[in-house]
Amino acid sequence: MNLFYKLLLYFQKRGYYVCQRIADRIGIRAKVVRTSFMYLTFVTVGFGFALYLFFAFWIRIKDLVYTKRSSVFDL
Repeated sequence: MNLFYKLLLYFQKRGYYVCQRIADRIGIRAKVVRTSFMYLTFVTVGFGFALYLFFAFWIRIKDLVYTKRSSVFDL
């Protein structure tokens, strides 16, 4: 279990170092960059889901409006 925490700490330090370098380059705190990445992740996943629901709604409405017309020969 100790090896797991050491590995987790290693990746957290390296990942946070990337945010730290971006923050240093921009001139803001690293905490702001980290939370921005988290919020962007939630927004993009939420946007994809909303887009999926919009297309599902659009297809359903299209199917209700444009019904398949029977052929002249089916009469």
